[in-house]
Formats: sequence, C-alpha cells, structure tokens
Amino acid sequence: MLGLKLLTDPRWANIAESNLEEILTDHAWCEQKAASNAISLITQNSELEDLVHELTAIAIEEMEHFKMVIDIIKERGYELGRERKDDYVGQLMKFAKKDGSRNQAFIDRLLFAAMIEARSCERFRVLSKNIKDQDLAKFYHDLMVSEANHYTTFLNFAKKYTKDVDVDKRWKEWLEFEGNLIQSYGKKEQIHG
Repeated sequence: MLGLKLLTDPRWANIAESNLEEILTDHAWCEQKAASNAISLITQNSELEDLVHELTAIAIEEMEHFKMVIDIIKERGYELGRERKDDYVGQLMKFAKKDGSRNQAFIDRLLFAAMIEARSCERFRVLSKNIKDQDLAKFYHDLMVSEANHYTTFLNFAKKYTKDVDVDKRWKEWLEFEGNLIQSYGKKEQIHG
C-alpha cells in the first residue's frame, strides 16, 4: 500500500527497544514536528478550506500523539530529552523542489509530508510486530493506522490541488529517492534513524 522501495529490517526494533528512553524522546519530537508541518501548510494555504479543515485535525492528532508519548515517558520514569535533529527528514527536504511555480512547491511539500508519514507508518509497524513490550507494541500498532491515514490525506491533497505537476510521476521519484536514502538509516534508536 505504501509503495516504499525498501522495508526496514525487523532487527531495527531490537535497536529501538534497547534504549526506549531515546526512541520515545525521538518519537515525541517527530510528533511535534508533524503537527508543526501541518500548521505551516495551513498557514501557507489558508484559502483551501478542505485542506485547512483536514490538516487542523491532523495537527491536533499529532499533538495528542506527542502528549501520549510524553505520558509514556513519564510513566516509565524517563525524561523527555531535547529535540533531536532528524537527518533523514533534512535529506528529504533537500529533495523537495523549491523552484518553479508556487503550485509545484506546494505539491512537493505535500509529497514530502506523505513520504514522512509513509515511513513513520512502516516503522511503527515494525515496532508493533517486533518489540517484546506488549503495551508499546499495541501503542505502535494504533499509531501505524493513524499514520497511514495521514499519508493518504497528504497524497490525496497533492492529487487534488495539482495544476502543473504529474503527481504520480513525482511520487515515484520521491519513492525512488527515499528508497536510496533509507539504506543509510535503520541503525539508531530513532524513528527515522
């Protein structure tokens, strides 16, 4: 369904589980950044009423996820660490087209968001199926479903609002780029690391 070119090695879940405080901190900040991204898209495209409505719901949901992760951190006696740099996301951002028309940049921003949601969904699936902690396994299964919905929302908006972009062709380019990029990741206790 996601079309990802390279799936995460299930052994990555062992790396994540070996340092739950780190993976949970990284995850919390990923949720906060996802909410900020949705808000930014709303701010830049406020004339699109349906997008504003849907992305407001996503921003709220992402902040609810942020709080859920923080609650888990607190329950386990961990501390929320400082925000982590997400090199994977930074590399994806470099791939996004910033020249061309306003519409082209907008569509690529939507595809950028869809790509992150797709990979997050896939990583949550790996965690849900491979970690021993059953409470966290269920938590990540539930989040996997949510991320899949976000992924399709962003992709569908890209298809709806394109004026001068072949979205299917550009999405394939995103998938190819991300498939090559992700080969360098999956070795750290980070959601995209």
